[in-house]
Amino acid sequence: MKALVLSGGAGTRLRPITHTSAKQLVPVANKPVLFYGLEAIAEAGITDVGIIVGDTAPEIREAVGDGSALGIDVTYIPQDEPRGLAHAVLIARDFLGDDDFVMYLGDNFIVGGITGLVEEFRAERPEAQILLTKVPNPTAFGVAELDAQGRVASLEEKPKEPKSDLALVGVYLFTPAVHEAVRSIKPSWRGELEITHAIQWLIDQQRDVRSTTISGYWKDTGNVTDMLEVNRSVLETLKAVIEGTVDESSEIIGRVRIEAGAKVTSSRIVGPVIIGADAVISDSYVGPFTSVSEGCRIEDSEIEYSIVLRGASISGVRRVEASLIGRDVEVTPAPRNPSAHRLVLGDHSKVQISS
Repeated sequence: MKALVLSGGAGTRLRPITHTSAKQLVPVANKPVLFYGLEAIAEAGITDVGIIVGDTAPEIREAVGDGSALGIDVTYIPQDEPRGLAHAVLIARDFLGDDDFVMYLGDNFIVGGITGLVEEFRAERPEAQILLTKVPNPTAFGVAELDAQGRVASLEEKPKEPKSDLALVGVYLFTPAVHEAVRSIKPSWRGELEITHAIQWLIDQQRDVRSTTISGYWKDTGNVTDMLEVNRSVLETLKAVIEGTVDESSEIIGRVRIEAGAKVTSSRIVGPVIIGADAVISDSYVGPFTSVSEGCRIEDSEIEYSIVLRGASISGVRRVEASLIGRDVEVTPAPRNPSAHRLVLGDHSKVQISS
C-alpha cells in the first residue's frame, strides 16, 4: 500500500505567513504540521509516499528530504497549480500504479493517527473508504449524506444547503478503481476536479464505498484560529523536559519543555509551553499553550496562547495573545504620541479640550 500526500496548496487563509512559507510547514509545537501526517503514515506501516508539490516545492523538499528521517521513502510529484484533489490522483498515476493507497491532506491533523483505519481497509478492501466527522459549519467542507443503513448515499463539495453535518476529513483510502473515476469526471464550477465527484461516480456505479465517522480530534489547519487550536491540543500531551538553562530568579510551572541551548532568565513560564533551541527568554511571562521556535528572543514582554516562528523577537510588549508571529519578525512598542496640543484659533473662539 502507498500514500499520496497533498502539499501543493497556496494557503491563502494563512496569509501573510504563507506569502513566504508553505502552509504545511507552519509549526505546531515546534514541528511542521506536515510531519505529523507523515509520521502517522509511517506508523500505519506505509513507507512508499508520494508528495504532491507546487510553488513551495523547494521548501517542502528541504524540510522532508528523502523521508528517511521519518521512516519513509519519498517521491515528489509536481503539480503546476492546484486543480483539485482528484487531479492530484490523476497526475500521480505512474507513482501509484495498481496499488491501494491512502490520500492524506498535508495540512490536516488527526489525533491518534490512521493505523486502525488502514488496517480496516486492508482487511475489507472496499473501492473507497472515507473518514467523516460532525462539524458545526458543513458549508465549508465536502459533505456526506448517509442512507438509513449508514451507507454513503451522496457527496457534495462545499454545499450551500448541506444535507447533513458530516464533513469529509482529509484522509481517503482507495483501490485502483478510483483511477477510472477521476478520468470520468469533469471540472466543477470552481474549475477543479473534485474528489467528491470521483467518489460519487463510484457510488453511482454501484461500487463499494464505505465511511467511518470519527469522534476524535481533527482539524484542517488552514487558518490561524485552527492552527492555534491544534497547537493547544498537541501541547496538552507535552512532557516536561528542561535541557536548556534556567536561572534561579525564574519560575517554571507545569509541563514546560525547554530545548538545548535555550536560556530563561528572570522570567515566569506557565505550561504547557515549548521553548525551542537557542531561544532567549528574559524578564518575561510566557503563558499556557505557547510554542516558541528556535532562535527567538522574548524580552520584557508577556505572551500566551500563541505560536512564534524561528528567529522572531518580541521586546517591551505588554501583552500578546492568540497570535501567529512569522519568522524573523520584530515586535516592539509603538512610539508614544506627543501630548501637547498645537492650536491656531481665530478671535472670539471657544475650544474644549479633554484633559
